Amino acid sequence: MGENQPESHQSSSIVAPFMESSTTVDVPACQEDNTASSATRKRSHLVGANGHSREGSEPVDAGALSRALQGVERETQRRERTPVGSPSRKRQRIYGDRFIPNRDGRDLQASFSLIPDNNSPANPRTKKRTPHGELHFQRNEEANRTFSNLLQSELFSNTVPQPTPPNLSPDPTFPSSSHSTTINDPSRARTPPGGRPSSVLAPASLTPSTPHKNIFTYMSPQHHRNGSAHLTPSRTPQSRHGPNMNPHSDLYSVSPINYDSQRLLLSPKKAPRAVSKVPFKVLDAPDLADDFYLNLVDWGSSNILGVGLGSCVFMWNSATGRVTKLCDLQDDIVTSVSWIQRGSHVSIGTNKGLVQIWDAERCRRLRTMTGHSARVGALAWNDHILSSGSRDRLIFHRDVRQPEQWLRKLPGHKQEVCGLRWNGEDGQLASGGNDNKLMVWDKLSGTPLYKFSDHTAAVKAIAWSPHQHHLLASGGGTADRRIKFWNTQTGTCTSEIDTGSQVCNLAWSKNSNELVSTHGFSQNQIVVWKYPSMTQVASLTGHTYRVLYLAMSPDGQTVVTGAGDETLRFWKCFNKRQRDGIGGEGLGSRMELSSVIR
Repeated sequence: MGENQPESHQSSSIVAPFMESSTTVDVPACQEDNTASSATRKRSHLVGANGHSREGSEPVDAGALSRALQGVERETQRRERTPVGSPSRKRQRIYGDRFIPNRDGRDLQASFSLIPDNNSPANPRTKKRTPHGELHFQRNEEANRTFSNLLQSELFSNTVPQPTPPNLSPDPTFPSSSHSTTINDPSRARTPPGGRPSSVLAPASLTPSTPHKNIFTYMSPQHHRNGSAHLTPSRTPQSRHGPNMNPHSDLYSVSPINYDSQRLLLSPKKAPRAVSKVPFKVLDAPDLADDFYLNLVDWGSSNILGVGLGSCVFMWNSATGRVTKLCDLQDDIVTSVSWIQRGSHVSIGTNKGLVQIWDAERCRRLRTMTGHSARVGALAWNDHILSSGSRDRLIFHRDVRQPEQWLRKLPGHKQEVCGLRWNGEDGQLASGGNDNKLMVWDKLSGTPLYKFSDHTAAVKAIAWSPHQHHLLASGGGTADRRIKFWNTQTGTCTSEIDTGSQVCNLAWSKNSNELVSTHGFSQNQIVVWKYPSMTQVASLTGHTYRVLYLAMSPDGQTVVTGAGDETLRFWKCFNKRQRDGIGGEGLGSRMELSSVIR
């Protein structure tokens, strides 16, 4: 009913359901009198017809009686058809050629509107959530690669199945091939096929052209050497020499795809590697500085983690879980920590520009070296050579065996040096600075071998590949967000990828051709990459501040990350080395025995 109809109609609509179940019909008064008199007359006629005791009664006419009964029946039908309910329009029934059950006792539209949604609490059958984890992503990527290879094999296949094997060909001048004829051979563009010098071929106007995929194979005419144009081949097709007995020939395949594609689909697939999204250990690190230019976490070869917290350096033994305080600088602040490659010596850079060397086993300071006029934020070892980078824009090479404070001074950067890494195998040093420059120094040379200016932000993340010579990875800060790969033998950038956030650290896996990166603004994540495809193996989150510090365990399976949220988190990112089984029951299992410390 419309919103503008009178109220009388509204009241009638409310009473209508009750009126439909009653047999009383409202009739005007005059109509009631006429109906009553007619009924009385009809009853008198009926009594007269049936009761013969009434005096003066006339005989009943059968036709009139029949007409009277018909009139009563019509009146009854008219009364039943008289609308006594609401004047609102009723839904009309539409009958079609299909059987539709009658459901007048149920309002289907209201029932349909009351059906709960799939995600409502009233319906326990909820839709299955679409998986979106890294494992599902890897499986999708593998499926997409398989489909792409299959599609390329089907669309760009270079073979056409032939009914005769090539070894049955009696023509010694016909080129030998496999069980299929190559179609990407340039000589297959015309008939007769190649294999003979171009000088003996017939003129182009007399040479019939054939489709790119030949249905029939003909031999070269024999009399073309004499210049005569015989268009009829002098040999019969090869199919008369015998059938193709190769069971793997595509000619006998009942599959819609060729044999190579079948082998591709049936080949065993390597299961994707699942990386745990949760750190197996979390340690509190109070006073861990939230400074992009510092390097305060390093993991030594003796399986001891060194962390600089304020003016102190603490050591955490991963085998026993014991924490030892190495030193406390009373009037100075620790700005960098770095372990020697082999041994128990650790170097510490301070805010005053000093470099100290400590014996971690005896907790004893061995020597203090000067030279810098500002804080030392980066340290790197190469056997007995210790290199230090400072905010004073200088790099010093120090020979710890000699009494001199420094061996070589390297001026090159225009701002603070925040990244240093030695490549011991190739004898090259990579340095990154806040001037957006990446420099490569050859051994102890005082001038840089290469100076790269491709980054648009500070370069702190630097890592040399342990699997390939002269391969260097570098990452830029917030304005750059890119990881670039360099060939330091040729001085070229081989590839790069935009990570979408600030690159704080890089480290190559010791056991596989993968690398891990830590990021700052704005996602604060740890990403494991597959090189050289640079596909993401895993993306780990948990830190609430920039992940500024990264170190890898000696066995190469575990990485530890530190952030400004003053926590150290341990992640199992890589598998053990397959060829020698390093790390099988060693560090990983011992570290997992100790529970989370928080």
